[in-house]
Amino acid sequence: MVMAEQLIDGSVIEACQQGDRAAFQVLFETYKDKVFSIAVYSSGDRSVADDVTQQIFLKLFTAIRQFRGDSEFTTWLYRLVVNACLDERRRRRRLLPWGETVSMRNTSDKKPQEKQYARLEVREAVQAAISELKPKFRLPILLKYIEGLSYEEIASVMGCSKGTVASRLNRGHSQLAKRLSHLNNPAVWGD
Repeated sequence: MVMAEQLIDGSVIEACQQGDRAAFQVLFETYKDKVFSIAVYSSGDRSVADDVTQQIFLKLFTAIRQFRGDSEFTTWLYRLVVNACLDERRRRRRLLPWGETVSMRNTSDKKPQEKQYARLEVREAVQAAISELKPKFRLPILLKYIEGLSYEEIASVMGCSKGTVASRLNRGHSQLAKRLSHLNNPAVWGD
């Protein structure tokens, strides 16, 4: 796997900071799929992910001058994405009652409907549990399981050692296991 930061060097970011639209297009093409992937996983809704992706690149276009290079660019970008997804989730929670967020299809057959509902509940529980993790645990989880990055790649993105990545993943897994222990109940899964 070729890491995106290998494709983007400091000169592209510097050009973006100077207002170079062609450089920003290179940045956009390099990161749009990764940003969308995290957003769609976090929201569970492709249209929301489209909106979040658009918001991120609009914000990136205006805020790239704030990137100082203290961390890897991808770390900074992924933090923007994760925070935007959390903000969007909070906004949507305020606007929609819970019952309206669950759509039930196939009303003629209760078993598939119940299984679909159970899967939806599990997915929402996992997404909520991940979103409740501290960023230092949430980011490696997203990079490992959503983006499919190796420990080495995660360490590079986060600017830390592989041991730190392993430790944070382990602690993130432990916290998720506690928060999702209710899913071990067979009643959640149905027949």
